[in-house]
Amino acid sequence: MAIAPGPRVLSIQQPWAWAIASGRKKVENRSWPTPYRGTVYIHASGKLNREGVQWLRRRLGSKVPSEFQPSAIVAIAEISDVVTRKDARRFGAWFSGPYGIVLNKVRPLRSPVPTNGKLGLFRASSALKRRVERQLPAR
Repeated sequence: MAIAPGPRVLSIQQPWAWAIASGRKKVENRSWPTPYRGTVYIHASGKLNREGVQWLRRRLGSKVPSEFQPSAIVAIAEISDVVTRKDARRFGAWFSGPYGIVLNKVRPLRSPVPTNGKLGLFRASSALKRRVERQLPAR
């Protein structure tokens, strides 16, 4: 079965979207795997995981922001693999599985792109793609 080309969008609760966009978190935990490999937009959902904020503060100290961007694309990355617990040692405490979507080449956007998220890994519209591309940092 052929997989339609990307980019895809992955909605992630804050502070985890921030942790990915800032280059700290290299794996996104899910209960499902995906065959998709390629460009993914990291969407910060409207929900804030307060326990996650406390976990990050214990781990990173004062480097954690006091506020997080909700309901917006905050970064672009590449999905390169999906791992399970037996393959996820390199991610340490960031992996809680059962599946981990491995994210590489993460680039935060210059400015977040407000948009609504959805469950799962969904295709970005042409309009969203244009808005995101305008906010990519120069290489």
